Amino acid sequence: MSTEVRRRMGVEERRQQLIGVALDLFSQRSPDEVSIDEIATAAGISRPLVYHYFPGKLSLYEAALKRAAQDLADRFAEPRQGPLGARLLRVMRRYFDFVEEHGPGFSALMRGGPAVGSSATNALIDSVRQAAYEHMLAHLDITAVPPRLELVVRSWISLAESTALIWLDGRRIPRRELEIQLVHDFAALAAVSAAYDEDMAGLLKKMVKDEPADGHLADLVGRLISLGF
Repeated sequence: MSTEVRRRMGVEERRQQLIGVALDLFSQRSPDEVSIDEIATAAGISRPLVYHYFPGKLSLYEAALKRAAQDLADRFAEPRQGPLGARLLRVMRRYFDFVEEHGPGFSALMRGGPAVGSSATNALIDSVRQAAYEHMLAHLDITAVPPRLELVVRSWISLAESTALIWLDGRRIPRRELEIQLVHDFAALAAVSAAYDEDMAGLLKKMVKDEPADGHLADLVGRLISLGF
């Protein structure tokens, strides 16, 4: 990158460029393995100039994480049109797109990267989970949330995270199968909760009622019947 190009880049533009470069590198390898020198080289600037915009790798990591967190949270957004099962499958496909694109970074984030213990980092992770939770309530068209529904939704979000991490470690199960399985997992968690709670039973009946005969939730019922249940 020429000196002339460097001079034309404003402060915020340069910061955003560095965040993008860092996010790309953190997506390929664990943040612990990426050095400031590598980030500077990839950005076409000197190491001291990186420090001019960010105090250290931790602050740059947190800035990159903030952008990634927003991207990940947006994967749960979905128009409330069509059957719930189809909507959840589209969400899971976008979620796994992110996991596949940012594998090492996603793994480091969830398992603890260089920012482990940072309140800012923990807050970003929590913001993604909260955004996912709120999007799920929107999909279910729920405003007054029964306690058991909160338990089901938050448990399912944790299950999606764990499933993605396990999948990254060897990818021994086809990704497309896991995406469908997670849709079925949500229905199964709701069904178990419905056995204990009238509100959840009503919600489950609504979910099943709105599903087409060839929908994903009906597919789960068919699979269980084939097992002899």
